[in-house]
Amino acid sequence: MPTLTPVDQPEFLTAVHYFAARIRESDWAPDFIIGLGRGGLTPAVYLSHATGVPMLSVDHSSHLPDFAAELLVKLAIRSMTDRLLFVDDINDSGGTITHVKAALAEAGGNPDNVRFATLIDNVVSAERVDYRFRTIDRGVNKDWFVFPWEQVSPVDKVIEDSGVVPARIA
Repeated sequence: MPTLTPVDQPEFLTAVHYFAARIRESDWAPDFIIGLGRGGLTPAVYLSHATGVPMLSVDHSSHLPDFAAELLVKLAIRSMTDRLLFVDDINDSGGTITHVKAALAEAGGNPDNVRFATLIDNVVSAERVDYRFRTIDRGVNKDWFVFPWEQVSPVDKVIEDSGVVPARIA
């Protein structure tokens, strides 16, 4: 059984305020925050409120083209004139970020106008993020992080979700 490590609400709120401050301090301000569903939707909503930047969403986890692939094409076009900050809960393997980057590139998007933020960033991931609150090394830390919005799930469902990629957990 995996080690389930809760991310509590105060830590989550601290992370949101941390991101908002980093964005305000940078010379790169997003025109839109894009929540990557499922795990990035709640952080994106909070970050949108904290920064006043409008939020859009892509439901990558559904694997339904009209809720993900088609929207990424529209976002690629938008990236030609607007700056887009994609938000997710964790950069674990890098698979989601790789997918988003490839879809945007295939649709002719401008990578200079795209950034990524995650609450937790795995330092051995295949992808890098521009904003992170906490870093882990999956070679050392195999915990399954349970974010505040996941804490309403039955424990057996959380454990089932954690088993999707067995190499990520102990």
